[in-house]
Amino acid sequence: MPDPTTSVDPRTSTEPAAADAATASATRDIADVAAIEVITTAAVHLMSAAAVKCGLSEDTPGQPASAYLDLDEARKLITALAALVTASAPDLGNQHARALRDGLRSLQLAFREASPFPDAPGEGPGEKFTGAVS
Repeated sequence: MPDPTTSVDPRTSTEPAAADAATASATRDIADVAAIEVITTAAVHLMSAAAVKCGLSEDTPGQPASAYLDLDEARKLITALAALVTASAPDLGNQHARALRDGLRSLQLAFREASPFPDAPGEGPGEKFTGAVS
């Protein structure tokens, strides 16, 4: 057992070297991921969170899906998703962009349906980026 009165010399500690190695490993790992994968992963996370906030998740034994309904949060997530999808669509290619646009449109329609006071056409979440959704 080490003596608690002994101090550790930070110049000889292996902890910083381990932290540097972990950082270098994480950097190498992210460097190996294509930009399309990073963008689509971020979009899927935004979609999933927005779906839950629109009340679209499955009921659980302890909570109905409606317990997670939060349209203010959903609006923010859908708007961020619309901006990401619109800005990145030219770089994603038709196949990836189409799937993301379809998911976005579904969320925009679900938001409108869940809202007690639906926004005017073109004023819904993300519609300043996508145009009016119907």
